Amino acid sequence: MVVICRYLYRPLPAKCHNENLPSATSPRLYDILFCMKKGKYRPRIADSTLKDILSCTGAVLVEGPKWCGKTTTAARQAASVLYMDETGKKDANIALAKLNPVKLLSGEHPRLIDEWQLAPSIWDDVRFNVDRASEYGQYILTGSSVPPKTDEMHHTGTGRIARFRMRPMSLWESEESSGNVSLGLLFSGEAPTTADANVLGLEGIAFAACRGGWPEAVGQSGRFALRHAFDYVDAVAASDISRFDGVARDAECARAIMRSYARLQGTQASIGVITTDLSAHEGRTFGENTIYSYLNALRGIFVVDDVSSDCGVSGERLRFVLPTRAILPIHR
Repeated sequence: MVVICRYLYRPLPAKCHNENLPSATSPRLYDILFCMKKGKYRPRIADSTLKDILSCTGAVLVEGPKWCGKTTTAARQAASVLYMDETGKKDANIALAKLNPVKLLSGEHPRLIDEWQLAPSIWDDVRFNVDRASEYGQYILTGSSVPPKTDEMHHTGTGRIARFRMRPMSLWESEESSGNVSLGLLFSGEAPTTADANVLGLEGIAFAACRGGWPEAVGQSGRFALRHAFDYVDAVAASDISRFDGVARDAECARAIMRSYARLQGTQASIGVITTDLSAHEGRTFGENTIYSYLNALRGIFVVDDVSSDCGVSGERLRFVLPTRAILPIHR
C-alpha cells in the first residue's frame, strides 16, 4: 500500500503549552521550540507511543523517512539534544563518538541523539549507559537511515533499546479526516459512522495524495504544495540513494526502479516480476543484483517499506513511500 510522507509543524493545542519542553543550548532546538511556541505543531499518535516506551525502557530508537517528523516529535520529550550532523560540528561529533563518547552522551535525560547512524559505535555506548544506570527514559536515538555497516555495533540492544518506526502523518493527524471510520472497529464488527466524516471529495483526496505531507507542503496550495514531493524524489535519486552506503548509483535508474516499485505496490512481486516490469514500461534491462542493490538502499533510507507476512496477508507486499512524477499514489 502506498504511503505518503505526511510531516508538518502544526498548531499546538492550548492544553499542550510549554510544560515539558526540552532545555538545551543547540540553535536547532531553539528553532523547534520557537515553532512550538508559535503554535505550529499538531500532536502525533507517536507522541503518546514514545512517551509510553520511555516510561518502561532505557532507550528508544525512532526510525523513519526524512521529513516524517521524527526529530520534532522526539525533541518535545527530550531534556537535551545532540545533533550529530550540526553544521560545523559533524566531523568533530563523529570523531568524539570514537574517542570520547561520554562527552556526547552527557546531558539531561531523556537525551536525544539525532542522526545517530553517522557514528554507529555510539549504539554500544548507549546500551552500556542504560545497563549501568538502570533507569528508564535515558536516550532517544533518531535516524533517517539505517547504518550501512554494523560492524561497529557489537550488541543488539535487546531489552535495553526499543525500536519504534515513525511513518508519515495520517489524514486524521493532519486534521483532513474526522477519524470516525476506524479500521480497528471494522475488524471488531462495528458498523462505521460516516455522518460527521470530513469528506475531501475525490479531487481533494487526489490532491492530498500527490502533495504528500512535507513540512511546508500541507500549509500551501496548488503547484507550490506539489513542488515538495518532486524535490524529495529529486534528492533521493540524485544523492540520498548513493550517500546511504557510499555506492554510486545512477539517478535515472533510481527513478525507473521507484516507478516500477510504485506500479507494483500492494502486490507480492518478485525480483523477476520487477525486472519484467522495468523492461516493459521503462524500456531498460536491469540485472537482478542491480535491482537488489537499489532496493536495499531505498529500504535503508526508508523510501520503500515492505509489508511483512504478519500483517494479515500471505507473503510480503510492496509498499512505496514516495510520489514520483509518473505516479498517482494513494494514502493508506
